[in-house]
This record gives sequence, structure tokens and C-alpha cells, in this order.
Amino acid sequence: MRPDFIGIGAQKSGTTWIYETLSSHPDIRFPAGKEIHFWDARRDMGVSWWLSQFGAAPDDTADVHAPSIRTGEITPAYAIISADAIRELYSLCPDLRLFYVLRNPIERAWSAARMAVLRAEMTVEEASEQWFLDHFRSAGSRRRGAYAEAILRWQSIFPAEQLMIGLFEEMLAEPRAFLSKLCKHIGVDGRFYDTIPDEVLRRPVFQGPSASLPPRLRHALIHQYSDSVVALGRLLETDLSHWLSESPSDEPNLG
Repeated sequence: MRPDFIGIGAQKSGTTWIYETLSSHPDIRFPAGKEIHFWDARRDMGVSWWLSQFGAAPDDTADVHAPSIRTGEITPAYAIISADAIRELYSLCPDLRLFYVLRNPIERAWSAARMAVLRAEMTVEEASEQWFLDHFRSAGSRRRGAYAEAILRWQSIFPAEQLMIGLFEEMLAEPRAFLSKLCKHIGVDGRFYDTIPDEVLRRPVFQGPSASLPPRLRHALIHQYSDSVVALGRLLETDLSHWLSESPSDEPNLG
């Protein structure tokens, strides 16, 4: 069975909140859970294995073959997979609906680095400034913040209308409007979320450790991402200059 939609990222841009919120919709299913990681890490399993993940989950009594049901996954690592992998995915699922939520790359890099500190069994206070700079400059972190490059790579293979681009800050400010747009893109009725109280929709699902980004590190990240932010703004025809502000952000982390 082929999936109907895939969320391709970005990492640390609210994808866990999206997964949990979409999972509550009666016409949306994630039979294998949120992240399958086939296209970035498990291609040796074969495409037949990947497609098999979109059958009914063992505890799912609903018919995933019903016309109203949409199935999918959300794996943030897919944003940075190769063009060859995207091309193979397109050959299997040419009608796939894709979505990509973009967070200020400075805040995204800082959030990811704080999580990496925990994986290294340290606290933020124990990690040196150089440790954070090295993490920011790592190839993996830089690629995850290269949004314009990722969009152009995906749109070189999938039709642009099949890739919905959302902004993390807009999702935070108007979660109901964001969900309405996303549901329409996926092909389900977004009016389901009209019944969900605002305080429930705005509740963080997986909130990482909180810590303010030190000014020297913020300045380094602004320097690192300034050209990328300008390029993205041109691509989206959106003013993103506030992403490069030296002032601290009050942006929360939904997950």
C-alpha cells in the first residue's frame, strides 16, 4: 500500500506536535508510527518493505483502505536526502503530498545542539563555546538548515504544488489555520480541529531543554546562515530578515 503524504522536516520544527495532532484526526493514520527512516537510512530493506509499513497497525480497527483515510509518515531527515532517493520515491508515489515546516535556522541549530548535549550526557553549562561552534559547523547541522537547497532539490523532481511549505512561527501563532491548510493539502477535512480548544492545540508535545542562546553564539549563527536566509526569502518571496536579528527570540518549542 502506498502512502498518501510524507512530512520531510525540518528537524526541531514542531514535527512531533504535527504528528501527535494529525494522529487525532479520524481520517489520518500513521501505521508505522511517526518516523520510518527508510529513505535516509534503511533503503537496504527494499521498497517493498517500506510500502508494507502503510498497512493497518496491529491495534488499528479502522480500514486504512477506506477512501477517506490518508496514511503517511513524518521523518525530518528526509529533507536532506539525495536527488536519486527523491527520484526513486517519485517513481513509486508520483501523487504523494509532501510538507516541510521551516524554522529560523539559528533557533533550529541551537535547539538541535541542546539535544545533542543531552545525548553526550552533558548539561548545557558543561559544554564549551567551542563545542557548540563545532556542532553548528558540522555538515549535518548545516545541511539541515539549508532550506532553499532542499526545496529546490525536491521541487526539481516533484511538482511544486505537491510540496507545502510552512513556517514554524506561523504554526505557533495560528495553529488552527496551519492545520486547516495542512489538512486541505493532505486531502482530509480540517474542520475536525474546530472542536479542539485553543489551549489543547497550543500545548507543547515534546519540549526540549530550555536555555537562552548566548550572544556570541547567536552572532556566529547569524554569520553562518545570513546568505541562506536571504536566498530562502527570495525563493519564498517572503521577508525573513527578522530571522537574522541579534535580539533573543521568545520562540517556544512545540516538539
